[in-house]
Amino acid sequence: MKNILFIAITISLLVLSGCAKKDYTTFAQCLTENNASMYGAYWCSHCANQKKEFGSAFMYINYVECDAKGAKANPALCEEKGIQGYPTWEIHGILFPGEMPLDKLSGLSGCPLS
Repeated sequence: MKNILFIAITISLLVLSGCAKKDYTTFAQCLTENNASMYGAYWCSHCANQKKEFGSAFMYINYVECDAKGAKANPALCEEKGIQGYPTWEIHGILFPGEMPLDKLSGLSGCPLS
């Protein structure tokens, strides 16, 4: 009986540890320090997905709101940059449209995914 309880507890701990959200604060700060920006809109579901990937670390991302109705909107900058879809990442002066896996953002930016 003790063995079964031990096995059940061990499996539970392994499952729960795999569900823990990774902290991407250092990665997000590196992106911002390297002048990377994400252009998006408050109503954009792909932007929401991208933000969710970063979790609380998204607060360190240089985010530009392109819809004039959004908070701290800067549609003029989005127009000047030629943003045509959301999200769009600007990394090293190059625009990359679409939702990006974090490992791809890491490769494009040179920021380690820690």
